[in-house]
Amino acid sequence: MEIVSSAAKRAGRTVEFAVATWRDPRPPYVQRDDVEEIFVDRNMLLSRDGMWAFAKSCDLMLDIGGGDSFADIYGAKRLGMSLWMKRLTQFSGTPLILSPQTMGPFEAKWAKTGALYVCRKCDAIFSRDTQSTSFLRDIGFKGEIQDTTDVAFRLPYTRQNHKGEPTKIRVGLNVSGLLMSGGYTGGNQFGLTLDYGKLINRVIDTLTQRDDIELHLVAHVISPDAPVEDDLAACHRLAKGRSVIVAPTFDGPSEAKSYISGLDFFAGARMHACIAALSSGVAVVPMAYSRKFSGLFGTLDYDHTADMKSMDEDTVFGRVMDGFEKRASLSKQANRANTTALDRLAVYEDYLSDRFQAL
Repeated sequence: MEIVSSAAKRAGRTVEFAVATWRDPRPPYVQRDDVEEIFVDRNMLLSRDGMWAFAKSCDLMLDIGGGDSFADIYGAKRLGMSLWMKRLTQFSGTPLILSPQTMGPFEAKWAKTGALYVCRKCDAIFSRDTQSTSFLRDIGFKGEIQDTTDVAFRLPYTRQNHKGEPTKIRVGLNVSGLLMSGGYTGGNQFGLTLDYGKLINRVIDTLTQRDDIELHLVAHVISPDAPVEDDLAACHRLAKGRSVIVAPTFDGPSEAKSYISGLDFFAGARMHACIAALSSGVAVVPMAYSRKFSGLFGTLDYDHTADMKSMDEDTVFGRVMDGFEKRASLSKQANRANTTALDRLAVYEDYLSDRFQAL
């Protein structure tokens, strides 16, 4: 919304947002007068007065796919619904733009075929890393693709100064409730080459043994109604009997980014928690559970990702601790990567501004 509003202002246009989203028991975190929320469910997707009519009422549809849901790693149901929403937009005649996101992987043949068909019918496609662009080429897409990066680099925030002992190093550790649960299936769904729970406990125990460290456990996905992926519940379980600070329940992404910006070092398995650190100049070691991490951070020449799908526990642990010791150097690299990211996102904003002028 920040990017779209900026593009519209440059084009001399006024924008009204209608956001198609799944119903959430928590209050919406976007509080703006120009935003209407349209709740998506099965009936909306199947009714002529639902998604199709909503798409037809819009001048432009920007589909960001949850950032990483244009893939089949989260299951056939999620991808199937995503593809159907895109096709309904295309049936309606409203221009469909794939906003910066990860493309793939698509392992199943039907997923590749469906994704390729949708892409060929899009007005524009923006990938958030060169790996995604290459993947689309590999499955046969020959149209234009713009390489950008994740829109969260433009997420507004207020730099925070955490109260506490000024002599201590403030370390943030994002714990993924989803990985602690073994994925949605509970059986190492993402094919990790290590025991994630054991690794996290080892990192926490090592950091809390040092008198010069103040450890913050930071939840980034907070979903009490879906305990399998709730980071906050996992943080509270891990905090029992330990000298750690559990970050508060954030009302939205900007609040989370503001909190993370006040830390000296950060590591985590939620990619957008790591982007919050990188885009605010905080030294960070991303702990990857899918190729989206290496694609995004590698494209920005930030090569400090610890890949939990190929490395063993000792290697990932070593990367996290080495990143902590070299945090001053990593912070400088984070600032350079952020500058690159903002330059890449300017391509997306320029396109939108031109598009708004042409409408």
